[in-house]
Amino acid sequence: MYAIIKTGGKQYRVSEGDLLKVETLGAKVGDTVTLSEVLAVGEGKELKVGAPLVEGASVTASVVSEGRADKVRIFQFRKRKHSKKSAGHRQNYVELKIEKIAA
Repeated sequence: MYAIIKTGGKQYRVSEGDLLKVETLGAKVGDTVTLSEVLAVGEGKELKVGAPLVEGASVTASVVSEGRADKVRIFQFRKRKHSKKSAGHRQNYVELKIEKIAA
């Protein structure tokens, strides 16, 4: 069984037992999180698509770890202007282990 969920402005295809890195949810390590924005649930050739969400479906996950992603370098350069700007960004994330998909 798999589900397509929406969290942090992104969509993810998850199955039970998957590890998933998502935007920070405000939960501590060891907490259980319920993701209720389920867009579709499928099993084998069956697929149940919501409009926009599947009624009564939810995904339960536990927080495994918190961390920060690799640094993304941002560099702006203007030719012939003697102007350049450099910056970096590290996005916070939470790693989830998908425990149960309830359709």
